[in-house]
Amino acid sequence: MENKAKYWCAFSKLTKTGSAFVNKVFEHFGSIELAWHAQEYDLWKIEGLRRQSLENFLLERNSINPDECYNYIKERDIDFIHIEDERYPYLLKHIDNPPTGLFVVGDLSSCNLEKTLGVVGSRRASENSKSTLKNILSGLHDTDACIVSGMAEGIDTVAHKSAIENNIKTIAIIGGGFDKIYPKSNIKLFNEIKEGAGAVLTEYWPDVDAISWHFPARNRIVSGISKGVLIAEAALKSGAMITANLALEQGRELMCIPGLVSNPNTEGIYKLLKTGAAIITSHNDILDTMNWEIKTTNKENIKINKDFTPEEQLIIDCIQKDMLTLDEIIIKTNLNINDLMVILTKLELDGTISQTQGDKYISLL
Repeated sequence: MENKAKYWCAFSKLTKTGSAFVNKVFEHFGSIELAWHAQEYDLWKIEGLRRQSLENFLLERNSINPDECYNYIKERDIDFIHIEDERYPYLLKHIDNPPTGLFVVGDLSSCNLEKTLGVVGSRRASENSKSTLKNILSGLHDTDACIVSGMAEGIDTVAHKSAIENNIKTIAIIGGGFDKIYPKSNIKLFNEIKEGAGAVLTEYWPDVDAISWHFPARNRIVSGISKGVLIAEAALKSGAMITANLALEQGRELMCIPGLVSNPNTEGIYKLLKTGAAIITSHNDILDTMNWEIKTTNKENIKINKDFTPEEQLIIDCIQKDMLTLDEIIIKTNLNINDLMVILTKLELDGTISQTQGDKYISLL
């Protein structure tokens, strides 16, 4: 396995040939080692290879040592998962032009790849869309769902931070190497994710800059590793729309959060909704669309109390399925606000209920 890994790693160090070239060469030879050491005349026999890509490979190969490449990555405590590795994400492996290798920091094994929700949107997202997204994702708190995004400014950042705040695992797919985190304002977020909140993935060597054309390529991984993709805000011409189209091509469930019609960044949203994307206004809409039954990840911390008072049980029943604000609970229960506050505090301390983003309450039972 390690022998294969070093050659896949060496191919990943190439800067002037992409995954499409590597996939085609590997398919032809059936062995990554044979592909790396192939003679020039054998490489020219492969149909469909661009002349420039082949010349670039031949030139770069002379300066790359597979053993040194692989040892360097191991010394950096970076995990490397190639496409023949059994740990390689199944969904991603079957997209068009999958990345041949993934550099990983954090703990990908802690992320539930069966319940991955890609979340993308505008870098200059409105406060309304960011607030709405926070509220929706807060409904998935303490569950085995996994939020996938691109760690860009705006919606991506909100998605990752909301996941962390709500004890949901998150996967960040970045458009450069680990030594070139972009934007720099998200270096702290990068460290939070790799130190326990999930994993950060990239197909780029650690010292590769996050340049503009990497981001559309990055988007195919965001949608490719996700079971469904949620678009929080998108102009007609935007990276989020690119990801939406990729999601449709890859056969993923496509979902959209409706926004203000007056906002130019919702034009893409309403175009997608008109063509069949699911409307998402709560976390329950996501669960229904994806047909997911989510599991609570911290049930051991919940103290089950079967001797609730009638008032406590009434409140629990109200927020069993839907998050409610304090005012909404008052309306449904007809309880005095002072009494209600005392009961809510007690139930929260017991671990029976939780207060989420947007000052809403939900039962953890």
